[in-house]
Order: sequence, then structure tokens, then C-alpha cells
Amino acid sequence: MKRILLLLIIVAALMPLVNAQQGMFAPSVQSPLIGKDGSVIFKVKAPDADTVRLIIDSRLDTLMQRQNDGNWSLTLRDLKPDLYMYHYSIDGVKVLDDNNAQVCHDVKNVMNKFILDPYGDCPMAVHDVPHGDVSAVWYDSPSLGMKRRMMVYTPAGYEESRQRYPVLYLLHGTGGDETVWTEQGRTAQILDNLIASGKAEPMIVVMPNGNVDEPAAAGSGPDNNVQPTFAHKNWMDGTFEQSFNDIKTWVDSHYRTRDAKRYRAIAGLSMGGYHSLYISANQPDDFGYVGLFSPAIGRMDKGKSKIYDDIETKLVNQFKQRPKLYWMGIGKDDFLYKDNAEFRKMLDQHRLRYTYYESTRGHEWTNWRDYLVIFTQLLFK
Repeated sequence: MKRILLLLIIVAALMPLVNAQQGMFAPSVQSPLIGKDGSVIFKVKAPDADTVRLIIDSRLDTLMQRQNDGNWSLTLRDLKPDLYMYHYSIDGVKVLDDNNAQVCHDVKNVMNKFILDPYGDCPMAVHDVPHGDVSAVWYDSPSLGMKRRMMVYTPAGYEESRQRYPVLYLLHGTGGDETVWTEQGRTAQILDNLIASGKAEPMIVVMPNGNVDEPAAAGSGPDNNVQPTFAHKNWMDGTFEQSFNDIKTWVDSHYRTRDAKRYRAIAGLSMGGYHSLYISANQPDDFGYVGLFSPAIGRMDKGKSKIYDDIETKLVNQFKQRPKLYWMGIGKDDFLYKDNAEFRKMLDQHRLRYTYYESTRGHEWTNWRDYLVIFTQLLFK
């Protein structure tokens, strides 16, 4: 009798563990389900909800359909191959897709993500090609009085070769950090695919943190409790531009770079485009290629730094030294479109030659990834 009682106690004690394991391995709804024809099916279980909406990239807002089994479903067929970020709105409450373990963040906004690559030719997807490496490295910044972190992409074959490589410095926008160009920008995948196909030259890509009051992305520095924010102390006030040579000096001393203007490029999105504009204008001997992706032109805090003084004269001088490429891209619906149009008007008045690319949509990652694909194919030719 005692043995039976002991056995029952042991079984009772093990039941929660058994139930947990069953829950762990229980079949779940597959969402999103991507078809070979490019269709994408979303499903979420919400039997008591009145309305469920799918929000993609904070711009596509679509009502989902209730099913008899308590699931809500929606099929989309008109998405282009790309990386997408999404969440559900259930009766007005934001809910992540617990059937999809892939998540990312944009400042404090956490979302699910998926790659749509039905034909195997999306440059943002992982393909069966030689892969480069992305390293999180710490460098000394004497100008800022701290060690700081940045991400560095090296192309496939870098470690095994003695070759020297050109460098692209790629800068993020407001609220971003050193990780966003690899996570949301898909820089490594884009460069892997373009280099493998012969469309882009093998290059090193340096992605620093443009927030000079922080050593690293939130959760990656000495203070693990720092939260992502738009409100930085030295926001577009010249401090980052003045400290940029700390990055360049460290990269040239730790990587096999080609130390010449024609082998060096700088580009960035939004605030990073603003930084790229002023860094290259103040250092015209350093960059043969400049890329401005939806740059935050006209949003600067003038008067805070000599970096921003007399920009027209600096640009005229920069173009006299004939950069191989000065590239600008922006979407028709971008809130910075008017500022960019005024900037282009000024360049035109001085007869400064640049390459302009205008896309659809607004101030968003789907544009900036496309710009990176286009821009990198033009570099170091």
C-alpha cells in the first residue's frame, strides 16, 4: 500500500513537467505560411475578439476574417519580395504573433518579421552563396572619452586572404543603433548576394553607433537597463561628425583597408544621411562615394557647431575635387521630400552633378534596403 501511495505521489509531482513538455511540442498554427506563388497566409487564434487586424510595417492595416475554429485568417498576394515586420491588433490591443519566433525592434517598437523570397532572388534573403562575417567590435574613441561598439561586415574570403579591401561606412537614423543595418537593413545578406553574383565589389562595411552619448545599443553596453530612445543629448549637433575620425582611424589600423579616397564610401539613412552629408563635405579628401538615403536635410540644429557653417561653399569645394559618385534617394511620400527637393535645387544652382533616385512610399526600411542594393552596386568600380 505504501508503495502504491509513493508511486501516486511521484506521478502527481511529474504531471506538471509532462504537461509542460506536451505543450512545448504540441503542434501550433503555422503563421505566416508562405506559398510558392508568393502568397502569405496569416492566422491568429482569438475566439473572443470582435475585430482582428494585421499591421505590416506600420502602414498596411487590413481586417482579418473570423474562422469557425476560433482562428482569424488573412491571405495577401501582392507583396513584393522583401523583409516585412508586422503585428496584430486584437480589439485595438497590439499583439505579437506567438506562432512566429522571429522578432525585431525599431526603437521601442517590437514586431514579428518574415522574409518573402518565393523565387529565390530576393537580395535580402539568405541564399546558397559564400557568406561574409559580421562582428561586434569595440574601439577607443578619444574624442568622446569612451570605448564604443560598432558592427563590421567583412566579405567571404577575408580571413583567408591577404587582400586589402575598400570600405563603406554605413550610418543609421534617429532612434537606431549599430545593430539596425544588420537586423533590419539586412546588410550582410545583401552584400553576400551581390558580391557572389558579381554585381558588387567585395568590401568591408562599418556600421557605427551614431548616438554619441551611448557606448552601444541598448542592452549591449555597461548599463544593461538603458532603453532605446529618440531623445539623445547630442542629437545632430556636430559631436558625431567631429568624433568620426576615431572610427576611421581604428578601422584602418585593425582591418586590411585600401587607404585612398577612391576606395572609401560613406552613406546613411535619415539622420545618418545628414551625418554623411556633413562628414563628407568637411572631409572632401576622404570619400570618393557619398550616399544620402532619405537624408534629414533641413533638420539640423544650426549654430551649434562649425561643422554646419557655410555648407554651400563646402559642397562646391567638395565637388571641385570630383567625387566619383554623389547619390541621393528618397520616396515620394517621405515627410522629408520637400527639404530634399530644396537641397537638390541648391546643388542644381551651383551645377553640382549628382545621381538622384526617387521611389514610392515614405520614410521606411523597405526603401532604405532598396537604396543599399542600388548604391553598393555602384561602388569602387
